[in-house]
Amino acid sequence: QVQLVESGGGSVQAGGSLRLSCAASGYTYTMYCIRWFRQAPGKEREGVAGIYTGISKTYYADSVKGRFTISQDNAKNRMYLQMNSLKLDDTAMYYCAASTLSARCEDARPEQYNYWGQGTQVTVSS
Repeated sequence: QVQLVESGGGSVQAGGSLRLSCAASGYTYTMYCIRWFRQAPGKEREGVAGIYTGISKTYYADSVKGRFTISQDNAKNRMYLQMNSLKLDDTAMYYCAASTLSARCEDARPEQYNYWGQGTQVTVSS
């Protein structure tokens, strides 16, 4: 079992920055991939950034490439999503998810991730 808890969400003006944090506990050594997803009302869940925990290889959706950075601190069992140059379209609930099923971390489909946090809200205003 793996438990994930997100923090760091909030309200920010367009162009601003936020850093989300995901604290992992439990059998964290079984996690192959960590991915940040987001879901806005009426939209599908989108996998915006992922990391292969073993080698720290990262993956980004085109919508956030160059603006968001995913990272991990293995000593603290924490993962981060640094979000810069935020846009109105970045407004969503953000979720941290882990996969102990597959090391195909480029796979951004939600069904590939079997552990999820409760989410943290990010609101970007003009």
